[in-house]
Amino acid sequence: MNDDRDFDDFDDRGKGRKSGRPDDPLGIRRRAGKKRPPGFVADPDFVFDYKDPQTLKHFITERGKIVPRRISGLSAKQQRALTQAIKRARIVALLPFTAVK
Repeated sequence: MNDDRDFDDFDDRGKGRKSGRPDDPLGIRRRAGKKRPPGFVADPDFVFDYKDPQTLKHFITERGKIVPRRISGLSAKQQRALTQAIKRARIVALLPFTAVK
Protein backbone atom coordinates (compact mmCIF):
# COMPACT_ATOMS: atom_id res chain seq x y z
CA MET A 1 0.00 0.00 0.00
CA ASN A 2 1.17 3.44 -0.83
CA ASP A 3 -0.33 5.88 1.68
CA ASP A 4 1.79 8.88 0.58
CA ARG A 5 -0.66 9.83 -2.15
CA ASP A 6 -3.31 12.43 -1.49
CA PHE A 7 -6.92 11.76 -2.23
CA ASP A 8 -6.74 14.56 -4.81
CA ASP A 9 -4.96 12.15 -7.12
CA PHE A 10 -8.17 10.17 -7.41
CA ASP A 11 -10.28 13.10 -8.54
CA ASP A 12 -11.55 12.15 -12.00
CA ARG A 13 -14.01 14.96 -12.59
CA GLY A 14 -13.97 16.22 -16.14
CA LYS A 15 -12.32 13.15 -17.61
CA GLY A 16 -14.04 11.54 -20.54
CA ARG A 17 -16.06 14.62 -21.45
CA LYS A 18 -15.79 16.36 -24.74
CA SER A 19 -14.55 19.87 -24.35
CA GLY A 20 -17.01 22.61 -25.20
CA ARG A 21 -20.07 20.41 -24.82
CA PRO A 22 -21.59 19.78 -21.38
CA ASP A 23 -22.58 16.28 -20.34
CA ASP A 24 -26.30 16.70 -21.01
CA PRO A 25 -27.85 13.84 -22.99
CA LEU A 26 -31.49 14.86 -22.47
CA GLY A 27 -31.02 18.57 -23.06
CA ILE A 28 -32.32 19.39 -19.60
CA ARG A 29 -29.77 22.07 -18.80
CA ARG A 30 -30.65 24.80 -21.25
CA ARG A 31 -28.66 27.96 -21.70
CA ALA A 32 -31.52 29.88 -23.25
CA GLY A 33 -33.52 29.79 -20.03
CA LYS A 34 -36.92 28.40 -19.24
CA LYS A 35 -38.93 27.06 -22.13
CA ARG A 36 -42.35 28.62 -22.61
CA PRO A 37 -45.42 26.42 -22.84
CA PRO A 38 -47.26 26.11 -26.15
CA GLY A 39 -49.80 28.82 -26.88
CA PHE A 40 -52.84 26.57 -26.65
CA VAL A 41 -52.06 25.82 -22.98
CA ALA A 42 -52.18 29.52 -22.03
CA ASP A 43 -55.96 29.53 -22.53
CA PRO A 44 -57.52 29.58 -19.02
CA ASP A 45 -60.23 27.02 -19.83
CA PHE A 46 -57.87 24.57 -21.59
CA VAL A 47 -58.05 20.99 -20.32
CA PHE A 48 -55.78 18.11 -21.31
CA ASP A 49 -57.87 15.37 -22.87
CA TYR A 50 -56.59 11.80 -22.92
CA LYS A 51 -58.53 11.20 -26.15
CA ASP A 52 -56.32 13.70 -28.02
CA PRO A 53 -52.95 11.97 -28.46
CA GLN A 54 -51.65 14.58 -30.93
CA THR A 55 -51.69 17.23 -28.21
CA LEU A 56 -50.16 14.91 -25.64
CA LYS A 57 -47.28 13.94 -27.96
CA HIS A 58 -45.84 17.45 -27.56
CA PHE A 59 -45.08 16.60 -23.93
CA ILE A 60 -43.46 13.19 -24.43
CA THR A 61 -39.81 12.61 -25.34
CA GLU A 62 -38.62 10.32 -28.13
CA ARG A 63 -38.08 7.59 -25.55
CA GLY A 64 -41.62 7.88 -24.21
CA LYS A 65 -40.90 9.80 -21.02
CA ILE A 66 -43.15 12.60 -19.77
CA VAL A 67 -41.35 15.93 -20.08
CA PRO A 68 -40.71 17.50 -16.65
CA ARG A 69 -42.35 20.74 -15.61
CA ARG A 70 -39.15 22.78 -15.71
CA ILE A 71 -38.79 21.90 -19.39
CA SER A 72 -42.44 22.07 -20.47
CA GLY A 73 -43.09 25.39 -18.76
CA LEU A 74 -46.46 24.31 -17.37
CA SER A 75 -47.83 25.21 -13.98
CA ALA A 76 -47.96 22.54 -11.28
CA LYS A 77 -51.70 22.06 -11.71
CA GLN A 78 -51.37 21.76 -15.51
CA GLN A 79 -48.46 19.30 -15.15
CA ARG A 80 -50.54 17.04 -12.87
CA ALA A 81 -53.43 17.11 -15.35
CA LEU A 82 -51.04 16.39 -18.22
CA THR A 83 -49.50 13.42 -16.41
CA GLN A 84 -52.92 11.99 -15.62
CA ALA A 85 -54.06 12.39 -19.24
CA ILE A 86 -50.90 10.75 -20.61
CA LYS A 87 -51.24 7.80 -18.24
CA ARG A 88 -54.89 7.34 -19.18
CA ALA A 89 -54.05 7.51 -22.89
CA ARG A 90 -51.39 4.84 -22.38
CA ILE A 91 -53.83 2.52 -20.62
CA VAL A 92 -56.38 2.91 -23.45
CA ALA A 93 -53.55 2.30 -25.97
CA LEU A 94 -53.72 5.72 -27.61
CA LEU A 95 -50.08 6.37 -26.67
CA PRO A 96 -47.22 3.88 -26.39
CA PHE A 97 -45.59 3.17 -23.04
CA THR A 98 -42.14 3.11 -24.63
CA ALA A 99 -40.52 4.41 -27.78
CA VAL A 100 -41.51 2.85 -31.08
CA LYS A 101 -38.54 1.37 -32.92
